[in-house]
Amino acid sequence: MTSTPATPAPFSRIKIRAGALVFCGDDVALIRRDRADSTHYTPPGGNIEDGEDLVAGLRRELREELGLDTAAAEGGDLMWMVDQRVTRPGPTPPPRKLHLIYRFHISPGIRATLAEQELDELPDGSHEVGVIEWIDYRKTAELPLFPPIGPALAALTHPRSAVTDAALDAVTDANYTWV
Repeated sequence: MTSTPATPAPFSRIKIRAGALVFCGDDVALIRRDRADSTHYTPPGGNIEDGEDLVAGLRRELREELGLDTAAAEGGDLMWMVDQRVTRPGPTPPPRKLHLIYRFHISPGIRATLAEQELDELPDGSHEVGVIEWIDYRKTAELPLFPPIGPALAALTHPRSAVTDAALDAVTDANYTWV
């Protein structure tokens, strides 16, 4: 007798996304994604593959999205962690996602060599174009930024400020609506 695999319960799978706040002076690199009904920003980064080392995965993502060799940057410290449990559109039950946000600092010379666009492959094989924008970190509080780290980022007194609590508020259906 053949049995049909059960559909996993929402949030029963856990994915890890490593992202980075890449600073050049007071500006931070964010990827702007324009969609038919919305625009949002996200730090460069992506999902860590099964069995992949976190640092290696972050390095891979920053190379793919920005063209950044992290060996040429300062820092790389874990800054924040965000626990995401948000229902999203589509037939697949949503995973629980842990966003690990790291911090790097680069020089204007390195910034000049980085990508200006990022192509994100969609499930159908097409690509969504993201625009790399450099934004003064103090102006991120009101940006549609996901994960919603804008207020914490804008509250830093300096791009190199110490962070006393790495765990930011969880993102749930009670405080976030998927766009």
